Amino acid sequence: MARTAGTSVPTVSKVLRGGTDVSAETRAKVMEAVRAVGYTRRAGAKSESVRDESGLSPVIDLVVTHFEGSWANLLIAGAGREAAAAGVDVVLTLAEPHSDWVSRVLRRRSTGVVGALVDPASPEFGALFAAGVPLVLIDPMSTPPSGVASVGVANWEGGRMAAEHLLSLGHARMGVVAGHARHLFSRARVDGFRAAADTTDVGDTTVSVAHGGWNRAKAAAATHTLLDGDPDITGIFACADSMALGVYDALAARGLRIPQDISVIGFDDLPEAQYITPGLTTVRQPSTELGAAAVKLLLELSGGENAGARSPARMELATELVLRASTGPAPASPR
Repeated sequence: MARTAGTSVPTVSKVLRGGTDVSAETRAKVMEAVRAVGYTRRAGAKSESVRDESGLSPVIDLVVTHFEGSWANLLIAGAGREAAAAGVDVVLTLAEPHSDWVSRVLRRRSTGVVGALVDPASPEFGALFAAGVPLVLIDPMSTPPSGVASVGVANWEGGRMAAEHLLSLGHARMGVVAGHARHLFSRARVDGFRAAADTTDVGDTTVSVAHGGWNRAKAAAATHTLLDGDPDITGIFACADSMALGVYDALAARGLRIPQDISVIGFDDLPEAQYITPGLTTVRQPSTELGAAAVKLLLELSGGENAGARSPARMELATELVLRASTGPAPASPR
């Protein structure tokens, strides 16, 4: 790694310990070298974490890309409760682009890291892998490296359930407002939806997809794109409840009623799904349980002398359909 980065071995070691006496330019070169070489600290290597009598340090890091929104709050609540039950505290770390958050994490030498909605292909996470920091990812944006544990939900199955519900109501022309095209969990939800539509007995079924980027305003724009392309769409699946709000905005702007003209189904079952009018039919993912499960798995992987030799796990929690008033039978005639 030192040769690839054009620096010394001690400098590489400083970066992987979170040392502050390294320039930002050198730190970036080392992180890029970590990714290029694919180095990961060998399993079973002795941790430098400060540990108490139970074998665990009193702190874990919860690294997230944002704190805002109901989903993040539910996740943090679940992680905090599980950690508190184990006598461990949680430090919230915001993984902002172009910030040196990873050095702060490495300097803390905590029990480990839970990363939520993060990209494991980033140089920052490459540094965590290389430093041998115990790590559990919650629904990572891209495929994590071999040997990294993750916790997620049944995204593909959730998408399938959403499509089957709309199909059971007679909807044949359907639209999907997806998140980012490169995010694994968004693609899984869309793929599950398409799979149900492709295998149904309902004739002339079509699925149009537009990307809303997990954002209410962008989701509204994506909804307009869908309906401009196919005005006969009668059912829309939003891959997140936050985007479903944007779908509601766009339909209201076009003078379309929910569900009389167009049925809408979301994904998450956030508190907002119950409060909007009409109440949002959605696919529930257990957000609080996700945070708790990730912390529990991290503590299991971090504890004990043979923890490094254990096989990393992929844990997947079930999704379920929650019926409310935003879905109904497909209209008998085109609008």
